[in-house]
This record gives sequence, structure tokens and C-alpha cells, in this order.
Amino acid sequence: PRVLVDVGETTAATTVLGTDVSMPLLVAPTAIQRMAHPDGERGTARAAAAAGTIMCLSTLATATPAEVAVAAPGGHRWFQLYVFRDRGVTRALIDQAVEAGFEAIVLTVDAPRLGRRERDLRTAFRIPADIVVPSFAAAAGGWEGATPLEILSLIDPTLSWHDLEQLASDSPLPVVVKGVQTGEDASLACEHGAAALVVSNHGGRQLDDVTATIDLLPEVSDAVAGRVQVLMDGGVRRGTDVVKALALGARAVLAGRAILWGLAAGGEEGARAVLELLRNEIELALALVGCPSPDAVKPAHVTGASSSPLS
Repeated sequence: PRVLVDVGETTAATTVLGTDVSMPLLVAPTAIQRMAHPDGERGTARAAAAAGTIMCLSTLATATPAEVAVAAPGGHRWFQLYVFRDRGVTRALIDQAVEAGFEAIVLTVDAPRLGRRERDLRTAFRIPADIVVPSFAAAAGGWEGATPLEILSLIDPTLSWHDLEQLASDSPLPVVVKGVQTGEDASLACEHGAAALVVSNHGGRQLDDVTATIDLLPEVSDAVAGRVQVLMDGGVRRGTDVVKALALGARAVLAGRAILWGLAAGGEEGARAVLELLRNEIELALALVGCPSPDAVKPAHVTGASSSPLS
């Protein structure tokens, strides 16, 4: 922390891809939210809009882009995209997002196959038939419930840099690449049309032994060298976590589980309470490290960057 800095007027507000947000924290895309609460993605979208931040809607949502747009007409929304083997389904999803007023496509690139999720295997987890995932129903030609493996088996494992370049060229929306974990891939993503990157390891649920994203952030940020904005997800639980990520090169972070906990506990109001708590924590952390705004956070505000600063 730096002292004797005027923080009489401190704000957590910033901009992400040109959108004004109340804090450098976005709502990460998380699947099948109606399993957490009947409000599902509609409630999360309303909570994000009330909090003044961006919601990312998952391809594997239990509400369509149009339904979410109707639920939160004043909100800012991005659409997270899995590329299906049936590219016609993928194109239809993009069209739905565009028509519903979404502002970016978030292309997930770290899940060509489903990771070994042993908890799901032990519990024989299956999404119930009465909680419909519209995108899967379209890709599979129907819906009777599904396991994660059945869903991910419809995702195209042949995705390449050419596909990113084609999507970035064809899409009327900016393409954010989610799942970058190395400087080399960060540079390639910039060269192939990415508008922004998300340093992400899928919450550690794909490859169990990968490095924590906070430790990968400096390498990716250095490789990008300001060409595009860099975001990060994974392990964000407190406002101080957000400030650490800003110091290591992130423009903003995405949080998923914390929002889901609020949704599960209290629906839309619970999710809204979590977002307000995080915004307050971010603003307080900024003041206490001597930064009146997110833009004032610098690498010198963290120490011991060789070991994970998230605790």
C-alpha cells in the first residue's frame, strides 16, 4: 500500500471493451443456473444490471439470449460460445445473441473435451429432464436430461486458430477469447482477431494440475503488450483478489461461483447482494492501497508475485 494519497473520492468504476461498468468485475458464464435457483440466468442478469456490470450468458444456460434480454432490458450482456460440431447450431446461437442485443462473443477455447470430473462420476450427476438447456436440445435434436459428458461430446474438438480468425471476421460483435494460459497463445489470439482475452483454466475443472490463473496473468499481460484488454477468472472471492489481478495486468476479472452462491441462497436478491458486497470490497481495497480508481493500480502494489497472491 501507498500512504498519504488523496483517496477522499474513491471509485471502483472503469470501462471494459468500451462499456462503462461500476467495478472491474463481470459475472462469469456458468451453466444450468436453474439448478441453483428457479430465477436462474434471468435473476443473475437482473442482478448484474442492477449492479452496473456485465453478465456473460453461458451457451449451456437454461434461458435463451432473448429471454435474458427481456428479463434485464437495461443490462449489458456478453454471450459465451462453445462451438458445436454442428456449425449450424453455432451460427444460430450467435444470431440469437446478436438479435437480443448482446455486445460481445466470449469464445471458450480450453474445453475440446470434458475434463475428468471425478465428483460428477461418483455421483452419476445428470441434469434433470425438467431443466432444459435449449442449445443442447437444438444440437441433439431433443432433450431428456443429459450428463456433462453427453453435452461436451457435441462440442467440436477440432477448433483452430483459423476458426478464431473466421469467427472474428464474420461476427458483428467483438470476440473475446476465454481460456488463454500462455504468452504464446495470447500473442496468437491477438494476431487472429481477438478483441480481448480471458486468462482462464476453467476453474481447474478441465486439467487439474494447471497453474493458477493469477500466476499466469503477468506472462499473458506482457505478451499482449497493450494490444487488447486482458481479463482473468478463477478463484476470485474477495475484492482484494480483484485489486491483485489489476496490479498484475488485468483490466477486470470475472467471478462465477460467488455469484452462484448468492443466487442459490436468495435468487436475484442474493446475487445482487454478493455483487454489491464485492463492489464495496473493491472500493475499500483501492482506498487502502492508495488508489482512487482502478486505473491507478500498478504492479508495485503487489509483492511476492512469484507465489500466488490469491489466498
